[in-house]
Amino acid sequence: MSKQHWQIPATEGLSLQLKKGQVIRVTDVEGEQIADFVAYRADDISERLDPSVTMDALHAMKVKPGDIIYSNKYTPMLTIIRDTVGQHDFINSACRPEMYEVLYNKRDHTSCYTNLNEALAQFQIPAPDQHYPFNLFMNTIIEASGQIRIEKPLSQAGDYIELRAEMDLVVAISACPCEESLCNGYKCTPICVDII
Repeated sequence: MSKQHWQIPATEGLSLQLKKGQVIRVTDVEGEQIADFVAYRADDISERLDPSVTMDALHAMKVKPGDIIYSNKYTPMLTIIRDTVGQHDFINSACRPEMYEVLYNKRDHTSCYTNLNEALAQFQIPAPDQHYPFNLFMNTIIEASGQIRIEKPLSQAGDYIELRAEMDLVVAISACPCEESLCNGYKCTPICVDII
């Protein structure tokens, strides 16, 4: 039974506090939907989830249950407890309005960067120059040639990942608003969040 439950509407964001030892479950409600996930140390926001440090510490780009997600100061922040998908992304920064202008010729598009900033504002966390999230359910393929392509997420309706907090955290999640590419299967849908 969930202690707390939220549903993030398609294209929107959410922030919440997560105490050390609590487990957060992020669920892809309808399938093929990315959730940009960032986390900050609650008592020192200079420490935050860092995908590149995590890859460095794990010597891997893919994670599995038992793996640790690290902060920019090489401190364990979260541990993966369960994962029904097994395909997520550490290399892509949050989409932002400028990206939609450059790639899709669209102005003032809703973005994960904006969603995360707006969600974190209630905790007085200022907007960074960019967010570098743990992109849950994002299916990034790196070819042997070095080319990168984004395919539809492998997540189906009801798939989820569970992470245990290893310190008190402020977490923000954006239900990615990109419907211009395969990254969300050309359709934006909700994300559910539970503290269990």
